Amino acid sequence: MDTYTAVKERLSQLLLERRMSVHKLTVHSAVSSSTIKNILYGKSTNPGVVTLKLICDGLGISITEFFETDAFQNLDDERLK
Repeated sequence: MDTYTAVKERLSQLLLERRMSVHKLTVHSAVSSSTIKNILYGKSTNPGVVTLKLICDGLGISITEFFETDAFQNLDDERLK
């Protein structure tokens, strides 16, 4: 799995787990709904660290928790693409 897909899937998973809409995350994170939707729907393939940190703050998790999944432990080598 590539990094973009792992980020997109993790964000989707967290929204489902918390039963949180994009709008609610926008309110809690101060990240625009268009930015969040662009990550979820593939228009933004390289969200910045600050954006991810704000999203994590809005989800009530640390950025470390965001990346502590098997998907991120087993990422494809991006240099080979």
